[in-house]
Amino acid sequence: MMSRRRFVQSVTGGMALAVAPLVAFSKLNIGIGTFSYHNLSVDDMIVQLNALRIKEIEMSRGEFMLFSKPDASLFRSTREKLDQAGIRCVSYYTATLKDASDVERAARFAKLLGARNVTGDATGSILARIDRRFTQEGITFGLHNHFFEGEKFPYESPEEVWNALAGLSTTIGATADVGQFASCGYDPVDALRKLAPRLKLVHLKDIQAQHGEVNVLLGTGICKIPEVMRELRRQNFRGLVAVEYEKEGPVEDDLRQEVEFARKLAE
Repeated sequence: MMSRRRFVQSVTGGMALAVAPLVAFSKLNIGIGTFSYHNLSVDDMIVQLNALRIKEIEMSRGEFMLFSKPDASLFRSTREKLDQAGIRCVSYYTATLKDASDVERAARFAKLLGARNVTGDATGSILARIDRRFTQEGITFGLHNHFFEGEKFPYESPEEVWNALAGLSTTIGATADVGQFASCGYDPVDALRKLAPRLKLVHLKDIQAQHGEVNVLLGTGICKIPEVMRELRRQNFRGLVAVEYEKEGPVEDDLRQEVEFARKLAE
């Protein structure tokens, strides 16, 4: 089993509570986080996306992440292929942004993909730099929560994510990974309620058990997926709900089931 995290490694006081119920629930926008297809080539991935009638994605394959030191040509050629297939890349997953160079590359690569959001993590003063630079570029940034087995990650709880957003503009928000919240022992529905005012993107996955990262089909784990989707609809969430399924070996049939399940709950 290879999680994206392992691949990358080779507020209460001020936090807004749940908003008032809406009169009518909105339909959710279901897409895919492309790390799910990390065992396929980009061309073969696009074939699968078309078969599933996926029109929006987050680019989260390892060869595009900053630590892989990708060349701009990769982003240009992939954008051309996605455009030809009628697929929009709405978000770019960078992994960790550590310095000013990472911020500049993230902004540049997102623009090359046509993405209006970047997902990643950063700590300290680099967050303020991301805020300034991305605001200039007209793109947003979603701070991503993670589970790390055997170590403490800066953003495990919704409170930790929320506290990091204090003093930053609404350019900076949260990309909430419901599976990672559950892995860390937090209720994903509660996390979505707390982060609702700054929610940019959602990673939709299901996890077998707390304190682990074994992915299972949506609705068969501990992530309360029907309740998660109901909460997002109640919020009238307009961002991408990106299905993610992280495992080795063939995933095509699993992802078909995942997308079908998510779409039924999105209506």
